[in-house]
Amino acid sequence: MVDKIEPLNRVMFEIGPLTVYWYGFLIGFGAMLGLWLAVRESQRLGMDKEIFVDLVLYAIPIAIICARLYYVLFNLDHYAANPKDIIKVWEGGLAIHGGLIGAFVTGYIFCKKKGLSFWKLADIAAPSILIGQIVGRWGNFMNQEAHGGAVTREFLEGLHLPDFIINQMYINGTYYHPTFLYESLWNLIGLFLLLYLRRVNLRRGEIFLGYLIWYSIGRFFIEGLRTDSLMLTEALRVAQVISLVTVVAGIILLVIRRKMSKEPVRYLDA
Repeated sequence: MVDKIEPLNRVMFEIGPLTVYWYGFLIGFGAMLGLWLAVRESQRLGMDKEIFVDLVLYAIPIAIICARLYYVLFNLDHYAANPKDIIKVWEGGLAIHGGLIGAFVTGYIFCKKKGLSFWKLADIAAPSILIGQIVGRWGNFMNQEAHGGAVTREFLEGLHLPDFIINQMYINGTYYHPTFLYESLWNLIGLFLLLYLRRVNLRRGEIFLGYLIWYSIGRFFIEGLRTDSLMLTEALRVAQVISLVTVVAGIILLVIRRKMSKEPVRYLDA
């Protein structure tokens, strides 16, 4: 018999009518931490530090809107019947792939308007995007969402997880896979990998493509454990299809760019 386990409070604090949720705070904190890293790296490469500040003023709100629209479109039956729920982003429901699409398109247009290299900015931004994803997944943890299938407490204890994670994975009488943690740790490894690749001085664009491939491989397998996946059909998960396409496209782009670039521009080049 399991004692009653109270979940962690989703509310960070309240001031009068203002309610700040951990979900929103962690997503915002991850974005700001990523921005700090991108600004610092752009300065190291001799770029104007204001470039990324200007970019995120467009990219972050557009990414949030696209992440929500992406989620709503794949849950259209629910939101058509409950249109007021569309704005309830504090309850979760921001699809990372939708946010990435919005951010990438915004970044591409921004670079065209400013006369900047999209690949250079994308290389600088790639580790920052991972930081946002690493921290943001803990917002899912606080909301008790984006988890996997049912497991036992003994299984979770066998992973040597602290009690606060194990207890938060106890939802409506059942323990679940902490897939938010699996993805956060996978991305953390990817962050160290990308930071190492910066020192290798790869060809321009390859750090960003490396990010796409790394993240998508992890997402493909972790998505298979989740119980709340957006579905194309009863057996086909949207995120797995997108991840598989991204891995293949990333590898093809790497090969094509290497074959076409006889005198390649590298990451550290001015």
